[in-house]
Amino acid sequence: MAKDIVKHDGGPPRWFCPVSCGRPLKDSPILLFLPGMDGTGLGLVLHHKALGKAFEVWCLHIPVHDRTPFEGLVKLVEETVRFEHALSPHKPIYLVGDSFGGCLALAVASRNPAIDLVLILSNPGDPVKMAAVNIESSFPPGQRFERLSRSLTGLLPYLSGFDDILPRDTLLWKLKLLKSAAAYANSRLHAVKAEVLVLASGKDNMLPSRDEAERLKNSLQDCIVRHFMDNGHTLLLEDGIGLMTVIKGTNKFRRSRRHSYASDFLPPSMTELNYACDQIIGLLRLASGSILFSTLEDGKIVKGLAGVPNEGPVILVGYHMLMGVELSSLAEGFLREKHIMVRGLAHPALFSRTAMSSSSDFSLTDWMRVFGAVPVTPSNLFKLLSTKSHVLLYPGGSREALHYKGEEYKLFWPDQQEFVRMAARFGATIVPFGVVGEDDVAELVLDYNDLMKIPVVNDLVRDANENAIRVRDEASGEVASQKLFIPLLMPKIPGRFYYLFGKPIKTKGREDILQDKQVANQLYLQVKSEVERQMSFLIKKRQEDPYRSIVDRTLYKAIYAPSHEVPAFEP
Repeated sequence: MAKDIVKHDGGPPRWFCPVSCGRPLKDSPILLFLPGMDGTGLGLVLHHKALGKAFEVWCLHIPVHDRTPFEGLVKLVEETVRFEHALSPHKPIYLVGDSFGGCLALAVASRNPAIDLVLILSNPGDPVKMAAVNIESSFPPGQRFERLSRSLTGLLPYLSGFDDILPRDTLLWKLKLLKSAAAYANSRLHAVKAEVLVLASGKDNMLPSRDEAERLKNSLQDCIVRHFMDNGHTLLLEDGIGLMTVIKGTNKFRRSRRHSYASDFLPPSMTELNYACDQIIGLLRLASGSILFSTLEDGKIVKGLAGVPNEGPVILVGYHMLMGVELSSLAEGFLREKHIMVRGLAHPALFSRTAMSSSSDFSLTDWMRVFGAVPVTPSNLFKLLSTKSHVLLYPGGSREALHYKGEEYKLFWPDQQEFVRMAARFGATIVPFGVVGEDDVAELVLDYNDLMKIPVVNDLVRDANENAIRVRDEASGEVASQKLFIPLLMPKIPGRFYYLFGKPIKTKGREDILQDKQVANQLYLQVKSEVERQMSFLIKKRQEDPYRSIVDRTLYKAIYAPSHEVPAFEP
């Protein structure tokens, strides 16, 4: 593709909008792509379709024979940024910089601290440092520069991947451009006020991208890093997690000054769903063999989710299994069968600045955000119900998900009605559900009480909880005082996960729930009782399932077909 646009036309650097991006959503922010050393502007070609749904995408093209100095490129991008800001002062402007483009993005951000910018930098390393590693400082300046030129000239084709379209004189010019870009950007890092997300490859054999990412994280005021261990230098042109997925998973997508968990949420694509199911939770998915049941209006239990309303607002209220292992199958089931995105209310610790800024791989918690998880707060529940969402709520929260030995399938709900009155305010339908199977996949070996008896480990647990975010106040009793910890589990030969969604409870038109606390409390206790009843039903009925064991399920699929759904008991 690059060969078609590098022909000499005598023109200056200019912007183009890829046709493959299509038409973005209403009120989408603008995304400006700043290319690497090749300058073609095609570095996002694998991401055009996904990015085009959320952004108005412009790509910078720097012609091969153009000799605009770095300061000129900064001015060009800066003028565009200021013009777009004047048109939409309340929208963020995204600058995606690939390698050399990262220096350009940082330079523009340092000169425009008052403009709301979001920078995404892919392997923004300094090749000059890499090329100079084996050049002795004892050489005279002229000889040292000559050796540096030869070293970097040999390095640049591998960095860009476009050695067959960039002539030698252009590579030499890129050397000068790169030196001035790195010096300019590094001298102004202190002035960068923008949000910055750095993407660093683990197998970048040309640049020390991981070290550079850490340096930027420590030098910039608002910077987080995500590492991609299996990728090389050309991160954006390699197979793997899409750029749009990374943006969503790090909560970087927004249409205004502040990120909104309700209005800024973009549902996962089928590509994201399949990748997450196969690559992220594949082993658990295989081991659990999850099967879902629901209850119709007449009380009949059926296989599948026909009993759950298609139209929101709906609150799914249930039991939180150990470590929340039931979440992935539940979310997948609703997406595949009903094309409904369930918005899970999760512990705020997963969204804290510490959790977001820790340098790590693109992790499970990032994937939870891709699939709609939001911090559990009254305001977020209010916003989700106001947009008629399907909301997943666990009144027992982390107290259930991190329960102690012998407490499986026991509810730890607070005394307050909590969600009931909120549901009535929006006329939401409450669907209680039970889920069992944690005792079929793992045994709890060390719980909180055990860990606190181990020297050193107990200090780590205390430190982790000292400044932990609390979801509830002390009035919530045991549920509020739950300590956060990572239990030690012993895997078992897997059994199966069973879900049962109870008969929907409608609150529309029930003003008495809002006016009378006693009525609200009765409904709250009814929901809790229904959850317990459904779990008791599943614990009893799973004994009738001939395919409860993974061994039997594997044999069934071998006889019939790998894609054939394994049956269970008759409800």
